Amino acid sequence: MSNSSQKALVPIWAKLTSTPQSSLEVLFDDDQARFDAMSGRIEWASEEGANGILFDWSKTHLDEALLSGFEELADAAGFEEKRAALLSGAAINVTEGRAAQHTAQRGIGAEPAVEEAAALHARMGMLVEAIHAGALGDIKHLIHIGIGGSALGPALAVDALTRDLALVDVHVVSNIDGVALEAAFAACDPQTTMVAVASKTFTTIETMTNAASALKWLGEGGVDDPVGRVVALTASPEKAVEWGVDETRVLPFNESVGGRYSIWSSIGFPVAIAAGWDEFTAMLAGARAVDEHFRDNDGRANLPLRAAFADQFYSRLRGCQTRAVFAYDERLSLFPDYLQQLEMESNGKRVSVDGEELDGPSAAITWGGVGTDAQHAVFQLLHQGMHEVPVDFIASIAPGDALDPAHHNILLTNCFAQGAALMAGGNMSDSGDDPAREFPGDRPSATMLCDDLDAATLGALIAFHEHRTFANAVLLGINPFDQFGVELGKKMANDIDAGGQAFDPSTMALLEKAGLG
Repeated sequence: MSNSSQKALVPIWAKLTSTPQSSLEVLFDDDQARFDAMSGRIEWASEEGANGILFDWSKTHLDEALLSGFEELADAAGFEEKRAALLSGAAINVTEGRAAQHTAQRGIGAEPAVEEAAALHARMGMLVEAIHAGALGDIKHLIHIGIGGSALGPALAVDALTRDLALVDVHVVSNIDGVALEAAFAACDPQTTMVAVASKTFTTIETMTNAASALKWLGEGGVDDPVGRVVALTASPEKAVEWGVDETRVLPFNESVGGRYSIWSSIGFPVAIAAGWDEFTAMLAGARAVDEHFRDNDGRANLPLRAAFADQFYSRLRGCQTRAVFAYDERLSLFPDYLQQLEMESNGKRVSVDGEELDGPSAAITWGGVGTDAQHAVFQLLHQGMHEVPVDFIASIAPGDALDPAHHNILLTNCFAQGAALMAGGNMSDSGDDPAREFPGDRPSATMLCDDLDAATLGALIAFHEHRTFANAVLLGINPFDQFGVELGKKMANDIDAGGQAFDPSTMALLEKAGLG
């Protein structure tokens, strides 16, 4: 986006800022069909028929005037042009001069990238099926070592999809804290364990240090050829081979697939190992359905873009610094953690693509938890605190358990009741005049209601939030595909390890106290 187009957004933001806002009560009083107007659905085919997700923004403060204003903003920001650039494989990551081709992993993108992804998937599929067939021995456990996107996505998907049955017991380890790796060792038998090392560059210090310790553990456990148990997931296959991994167990992916968008590539290997190849491909199919919706719809009809309209309304026009996400499904307990990296690493920026300092907030702070646990922890602040926090609720109509239906009915009832209570407010005292029991109401929420939480739905949920993140970046005029803020602390940690460099007095004192000075 050029400087001139950035300047062109200023009057549109001013117009949006001056647009009158109505309370949620008034919005529903004025439009009894508000739910129909403010909700939408994305569907895909399944063996049981149509499956999908309903997205409801009726309990947000968006109305016709605001939606029209945000559509004008999206046009001025070049949303359609940038979407086309993203999906065509153009160098949309301008600071690093490369494309962001995660959608090609799902079959949407430049033809060469789609063909390459299909070939690499086929290669991964053959290795997965060989392991399941016992070609590499009796493999019962996989320790998957990565960090950031190389760990968060696999951890989420494995947890969500294998609670009933895991074909291979997978342990995802990301923390350099040895306690995390020792916990995985304690749960595995080295004689029946493989190790996946996931690193885009195959140089990430936390990952490679953990990998070296895993090889030592395998050797001490009687494995004659520890490196022969390693599968490398990387965009630098030559470095994996140099490290000692046989090329038949190196699963490459294209460097244009960013870390936090990489679960669709060979980084999804532990998902396929644990849940099965069919489940991994179903996850890809669900994501592709969202890709097609994102590609083929404009304005408010584009549901990830409409979600970005709500995000920008609350962060920029109402000054909300955070957005909360509560999954009313135990299988999505790691989803808020996954979104934290996706949204805050992508859009936690301070300058535009032109290098100009932003004149307003960028990414909201994403946080959340699992219902109903969170209701007994943080919902006090949501209902009666002084912070306005827009909330996303996620739930599944179909239960994930085989227990008495009362369990799932109570779960869904609580989910829907929380959104209703945040909007309506009230006073719980008998007399109705006790301030301590008063709830102001008019607090926003959105709901994502899944028909079922299967692999395709999980893929769709992840892809929806990827595109929502991109849409927010376009409205803000920033590049969501770099992450230089991750590098500074790592560089300084490396400087400490190298020694001979002075830091501030506080840091030097801490190093001395810890015996590192």
